[in-house]
Amino acid sequence: MKDSVVKQAERIASDFLLEQTITSYQIIGKGTVNQVCVVETERHNVVVRMNNKDTFPSFIKEKWCIEQAAAVGILSPEVLSIGIIDETAYMIQTFIHGNNGLDSSVLKSDVWRQLGEYAKLIHSIQTKGYGENLIDPVHGEFQSPSHAGSDGSWQGFVQYNINSLTENDRLITLGVITQMESRKVRKLFENLKKETFRFGLNHGDISLKNTMINQANQVILLDWGNADVSVVPHGAVIQLMHYQILELEEGPNIEEFRAFLDGYGISVVDLADMRLLLLLKAFDNLRWAIDRSPDLIEPYTAFAKQVVDMIMD
Repeated sequence: MKDSVVKQAERIASDFLLEQTITSYQIIGKGTVNQVCVVETERHNVVVRMNNKDTFPSFIKEKWCIEQAAAVGILSPEVLSIGIIDETAYMIQTFIHGNNGLDSSVLKSDVWRQLGEYAKLIHSIQTKGYGENLIDPVHGEFQSPSHAGSDGSWQGFVQYNINSLTENDRLITLGVITQMESRKVRKLFENLKKETFRFGLNHGDISLKNTMINQANQVILLDWGNADVSVVPHGAVIQLMHYQILELEEGPNIEEFRAFLDGYGISVVDLADMRLLLLLKAFDNLRWAIDRSPDLIEPYTAFAKQVVDMIMD
């Protein structure tokens, strides 16, 4: 007997395609945020991604990103429709025949080199603003929500993390940094404010799990839900550094990381500046966990400690 998730996907697909379902099933283990189902009709094979209605702005953002990416030559599934039905936000996409990047027999370094080329193309897409919320699809304008201590701008983001480096900082009591290291980090973050960065679109989760490799061994990039406008190319690179430190399967090993850099055209010399942004992000994520998600404090603390050790060596 089909569960309610698959039945809902069938209803959404049938209403859009105006065709009866032949077969359907849920994809388990590849998506961490959305419920994902495949629905096949007589003439179509589609993927239906679903979540609660509050996530609909994320689907608007994904559709925009996929269309912009396709325009610069990045292969992604075509978005056929997005909408809300029965309190459920949905996106219908074309089905991609092939293997997930984690399961493909194609040499992983070749996939990562292609992802490096893709990242450079993504960063060439015209955008405005800063942050993860797409507020104006017509002009490609993004925004970061303001919060206590930050106005939502890049400078506000950096300044918030500088102001948080106090003598009574929770990061000191958690053992992430010492008082002396805190003063050193403050100077490093102050220097960041003086630098002129380029801002552009980031995919937000470039990884093997978010790729499909088709029969022609072409790389198709999936899942733009974490896309944002931030510092480039730094944003894409520090995300991969994050995966490396955590030794995640979907991230690159040393050889694959070099292949990504080679595909993008980044030299190893450029990485020193990027490590500092990784520290900034690690501290900011930990402060968010302290304020909003106590269950994540322990793993975020462990990660921040690892980045501090890397920076302070």
